[in-house]
Amino acid sequence: MAAGGGGPVIQIFGRADSQATRRAQRFFKERRMPISFVDLKKRPPAAGELKRFARRYGAHALLDERSKAYQRGGLGYLTMGEAEVIERVAADPALLQLPLVRYGSELTIGVDEETWKRWQERA
Repeated sequence: MAAGGGGPVIQIFGRADSQATRRAQRFFKERRMPISFVDLKKRPPAAGELKRFARRYGAHALLDERSKAYQRGGLGYLTMGEAEVIERVAADPALLQLPLVRYGSELTIGVDEETWKRWQERA
């Protein structure tokens, strides 16, 4: 996913109504880094994409334990395996810790400006 022959494009998976997602978008736009935004309210995350983040961080890192969806679902009381977590967040993206950000083969979950700055230095 190169932009005009340059390096990889920053891919942000999130929701337009998410403060953390907007923060990530603003971070990259202010630095004039090309981004591709996937609004998870309009297009649910692909299981393969979720598995990529889960392989790197563990599936439980995908869960936003402070989200209303997590609290409503009573998920704090459940013991879930990796596959079940991926299944649940694929079915209900409101459970995701946002944003999910990909730059080539590198990934972050949540706001991680230190890592994003390193990406900028290499861009």
